[in-house]
Order: sequence, then C-alpha cells, then structure tokens
Amino acid sequence: MRLHRNLVYAVIDSLRDIFNEGEYAGKAVEKALKRDKRWGSRDRKFVAETIYEIVRWKRLYAEIANVKAPFDRPNLWRIFSVWCVLKGIPLPDWNQIEPTPTRRIKGKFDELSKIRKFRESVPDWMDALCVDELGEEQWTKELAALNKQAEVILRVNTLNISKEQLQKALRVENVITETIPNYPDALKLTERANVFKTEAFKKGYFEVQDASSQLVAAYLEVEPGMKVVDTCAGAGGKSLHLSALMQNKGQIIAMDIYESKLRKLKVRAKRNKAHNIDTRVIDSTKPIKKLHNKADRVLIDAPCSGLGVLRRNPDSKWKLQPEFVENIKKTQQEVLQQYSKMVKPGGKLVYATCSILPSENQEQVQKFLASEAGKTFTFTKDNKVFASESGYDGFYMALLEKE
Repeated sequence: MRLHRNLVYAVIDSLRDIFNEGEYAGKAVEKALKRDKRWGSRDRKFVAETIYEIVRWKRLYAEIANVKAPFDRPNLWRIFSVWCVLKGIPLPDWNQIEPTPTRRIKGKFDELSKIRKFRESVPDWMDALCVDELGEEQWTKELAALNKQAEVILRVNTLNISKEQLQKALRVENVITETIPNYPDALKLTERANVFKTEAFKKGYFEVQDASSQLVAAYLEVEPGMKVVDTCAGAGGKSLHLSALMQNKGQIIAMDIYESKLRKLKVRAKRNKAHNIDTRVIDSTKPIKKLHNKADRVLIDAPCSGLGVLRRNPDSKWKLQPEFVENIKKTQQEVLQQYSKMVKPGGKLVYATCSILPSENQEQVQKFLASEAGKTFTFTKDNKVFASESGYDGFYMALLEKE
C-alpha cells in the first residue's frame, strides 16, 4: 500500500482536532471527507477508517510512540508511524516522518499487549470501573468486542417498503445486504457504502440504526391507535420505528430538551412518511404535567455513559469522565421519577440505555421500583445486551407495567 500525502495530511489534521480541540470524531471525519472532491471511494475509505482506527487505539499507539497529550504535530506523526508499522505499511521518505525503529515498536506492542488497559486502549478509571461492575472476565470479553469496527445496519421502514423489496432496490444501486436472524426489520451491509446517497434512502425506505437499538421500540409492545410518549427522543430514531410498528395509527409524542434535535426528527419523519409523530420541547415541567396518566406507553431512552456504543463512538473513551458517569446516574433516576408519571393505569413503560453498567441499568430500575413514584409499577422483564454476545451494540431495556 502506497501512502498519499494529501490523504495522510487530512488524517493528521483530523487527529489534532479530535485529540487537542475536543472535536467529535464523526464531525472531524465529515469535515475531512469534504477536503477534496476528487477523492474516490478508496481514498475516502482510507481517510475515514484510519482516523477512527487511530482514535480507537490512541492510548496503545501513544504509549508505543512514547508521546503524551496534548499532541503537537511531530507527536501525531509519530503515532501515525506506529500505526503504519503495526499495519505493515512501508513508511515513505517524507520530512515529517522521523527514522522509525520498527523492531522496537513491534517489541513494545508485544509487551503492552499483555496488559488489558493498553491492549484494548482505555483509560485507567474506565477499566477499573467496568471491572468493578462487570467482573474481569465479562469486561475483558466486552471490551474486545467494543473495539471492533461497527457494521452498518439498516432498519427497513415498513411504512413504505418490505424487507425483500428494499433488498432488491438497494441491489440495483450496488448495495448488497443480508438479513439478520431474530431482528425482523434489520438488514446488514455486506460491504461498507455511503447509503445516504442512495435513492432508497431519499425515498424514506430505511434508516441507519444498530440492531440492538432496533430492539427497544419493539420492547414497548405498542399497538396501532395507542398514545405513546418517547421522552428522550433526540433526533427520533426510535420514534420513527414506533411509528412503523403502529402502522402510522395513533399518536407518538416525541419530547426532548433540545429543540434542534426535534427539528431533525421532523425532517426525518417527513422523509419516512411517518405522520403520527408530534414533537414537544421540554422547556419546563408543564409539558410533562399535561400528560400525567395519559399515555398507553412511555419510552425513556435515558441519557447515559454510552459505554455500550464505543464501537461507533471510539472517541468517547477519551472524552468521557468519571464525574460524568456519576452525575448521569442522578439524571437517570430523576427522569424515571418524573416521566413515569405520564403512564396511565394499565399502561407500560420501557427504561433503556446504551450502557452496559448495572449501576445505570438494573440498579436504576430497582431504585425506582422501591421509591414512592415506582410503587404502582411492577417489573415485567429486562434484556441485557452485550456486544460480546450479540455482535452488536451494548444495550439495556426493562419493561415495567403500571397497576
């Protein structure tokens, strides 16, 4: 493989923005791919995948390169050189690339590979916390799975098309997919592709949504004609899925504290032809109080550490802080206490997170059920989804029923 200067410069600049300026990896990649319109699909793939890979293994590569944050440009080039050596990519004779001790790099890699926090490239606090909550064996397996590149999974929008019809439509556009057993609305790409440019996407035939995330809406046991509230809707991936499951009948109230996210949902809903979604900004306690005891179903897809989705957000390993994890647990309980009041007698509630920590999941549910607000609810079932077992994102969901 021959390295091209302009592609490598795009990688180095993006790494600087992610590591030193706090930019999200997704945004940095998006920006990098706009640098040169002449790049072909192979060039774009190299830039995107190299950025993500170096972000994912930052701690390991930085340790081998013997550099510390914040990384100046020579340090970033050293990290890049380590990546090249470990990938078996010949280093070009460029000014930025110093003489690189290949044998020492490989020796250091072998040495560090015996220590989990270096081998899997995570901060000390995260490694200790997850061992404490999950145990050595489970965390070791889970972390290895969370460091694999996430596959591209689509959710068929059954309001507009069937799974078989979508497969045919995508095949015409040279996008090949396969079904996933036990995930009724999911299709997996056999090879990565920019699906957002397809006609099928523009016509609202599908959304990109991980297989584990697709389990959540179905867990709510909705039926056409119901009144359903999605309390932390964000840009509305699960609201759209609920709309399809309800065949566009009934009402979905998608709520969020961020109006900008709900605006994105409106655009997506229009493309999806999902007509039963109303959006409401939570700008005070009033929107919640108005819905007390009114909803057949309430979904609380709670804010969380995101430790189950490190495969697709590897930079969150470096952005997440222990204080955030502690504080988010307080928010989760507050959200459960307040939003559960919208469930009407005989209605159901799903509490979900994309975390794998029991303290954010089953322990929050137990705490809620033991509280005054939770005493009218009974626990029905829960599902702890681990990436090491499912092959998809780590998730948690619990179904509660109101008497």
